[in-house]
Amino acid sequence: MCSFEGSETCDYYTNDRRGIAHTPHMPHDQRLDELHDWLRTLPSSYGLQLASIRPASNDASFRRYFRIDAAGGTGASFVAMDAPVPMEDCRPFVHAARVMGEAGLSVPAVHESDLERGFLLLDDLGTRTYLDELTPASAPELYRDAIGALVNLQRASRPGVFPPYDRALLERELMLFPDWYLARHRGVEAGGADGQVLSDAFEVLLANLLAQPCVYVHRDYHSRNLMRLPGAGNPGVLDFQDAVYGPITYDLVSLLRDAYVVWPEEQVIDWAVRYWEEARAAALPVPGDFGAFYRDFEWMGLQRHLKVLGIFARLNYRDGKSRYLADLPVVLAYVERAARRYRAFGPLLQLIERVESRPASIGTTF
Repeated sequence: MCSFEGSETCDYYTNDRRGIAHTPHMPHDQRLDELHDWLRTLPSSYGLQLASIRPASNDASFRRYFRIDAAGGTGASFVAMDAPVPMEDCRPFVHAARVMGEAGLSVPAVHESDLERGFLLLDDLGTRTYLDELTPASAPELYRDAIGALVNLQRASRPGVFPPYDRALLERELMLFPDWYLARHRGVEAGGADGQVLSDAFEVLLANLLAQPCVYVHRDYHSRNLMRLPGAGNPGVLDFQDAVYGPITYDLVSLLRDAYVVWPEEQVIDWAVRYWEEARAAALPVPGDFGAFYRDFEWMGLQRHLKVLGIFARLNYRDGKSRYLADLPVVLAYVERAARRYRAFGPLLQLIERVESRPASIGTTF
């Protein structure tokens, strides 16, 4: 879940205003040398000060981002993306940047690219993430802007532009929960009766999600990927390379049931109503009844948060990125709250409560 947030220290580099230096006890970074060599070939009109290059984010993927000052003393800077081939592919990023820019979103322009080697030179949208900026006082304005940008993106939707968010992809994401959260993180192999519980719950979810109207889906539209920009044009939008064409509620769930910031349920409902009203005014294909829309929103959230539990566990055990474990309780609480409300997910809730060694709960079901 990438963002150009601050100047975080990467594994192999020291990080300060003088740039990045190899340290004697760290492996040599051939990719960084190649990035330097590519940047030196770019037009001098960019004014790139290569000695200033420094990490700009700590990404959950193989991609890395570096901030580079520009000449002139104006405070201007660029961001260079390093997306090593074959683990990463810059083409979806370039494509999504164009599509979302044409839809009116503030996304980083791609100034230069070497798609074969996996290098891009991008606008720098700064360091002020929504996560850093959100307070009870600032939230109404920030979420109003984010909802407006989301509606603009969805209004531009048409099939064939992004890959479909189809059954195969939705189901593959759901399987991250038993494979990585249950089996690897909790040591529970979900076979037999437990496997049937998961299969039944997943089928109910998939039927709903595949019946929802389709729009452009950013797929990670949350507080770490939205930037507060100076002046108009908020929010700046990052990390959109995995965009798909799928359920209309997905990005709203990402925004309002964020793994990194939690709001009271009544506030979430209020923002969801505001989105629903704007979507209807924009002739987007949302249900005419808000209750039906909110059920779709909650069921989409259940799929997303089951997936995220698996992703955060995988980031820890496969990729050595343990910091995401601290966010598991928030995501798990979202899952339990949604499952508790709907009779169809009662067995799933019982399975989770047993895995988490919690007493069986009684909740409102529909």
